[in-house]
Amino acid sequence: MGVLIQNSKYLDFLTKLGIGGAHPGGINLTKEIFKKETIKKSSRILDVGCGTGQTAAYLAYKYGAYVTGIDISPIMVAKAKRRIEKKHLAVNIIHCSVEEIPLPDSDFDFVISESVLSFANKPRALKEIFRLLKTGGRFVAIEQTINYPLKEDEETEIKEFYGFDSLSTKKDWVTFFREAGFEHIRIQKNTAIHSVPDFHYSEDIAPEIYEIMQKHFELIFKYQGNLGYRIYTCTK
Repeated sequence: MGVLIQNSKYLDFLTKLGIGGAHPGGINLTKEIFKKETIKKSSRILDVGCGTGQTAAYLAYKYGAYVTGIDISPIMVAKAKRRIEKKHLAVNIIHCSVEEIPLPDSDFDFVISESVLSFANKPRALKEIFRLLKTGGRFVAIEQTINYPLKEDEETEIKEFYGFDSLSTKKDWVTFFREAGFEHIRIQKNTAIHSVPDFHYSEDIAPEIYEIMQKHFELIFKYQGNLGYRIYTCTK
């Protein structure tokens, strides 16, 4: 979400069901990652592709930081705003793309991306994220990563269903980060942490949405040895 995406059946499914914490590891992994970062009440944090606002709400509540969330989906933006209003949190939710964010340069101490960049043009999105970070600012990304290149038909199947811009290995991701200007790139793999997603359902959920969900689980099983994720952290 929060991206100029291709047609994505998977994102239709996430949007209609209003799934919060759909990224690998979910909100519990997010909590563990930020325990290792130095966050103050004065910290400014940007959540790109914020979805229903679960991470943004957590960061604002836990740390008292100033949090902004962006998403390209108007449905997700509406759901995020409802979550924020219900919890009475000072979080700013903006409808825009991660590839073109209407915010000033060097405005944030942290930017987090949770299963977002795979749907975007990575160089454009990372250029925006780099622009928005203060010097010394931190970028945290939990992103889909393949362990080895796939056959052309396999790659096409995955890209067409999920709407991924491309499929990337760890080496590919590091190249994207370095070309954007990031330094001190660290890669982690943590498959021990899991979360139960929360749901903010839309009123008009077509039966096809559940068929998409089934296809998602079939692909996860089919490519379980290759289709994974990594946690990337780096500094401007």
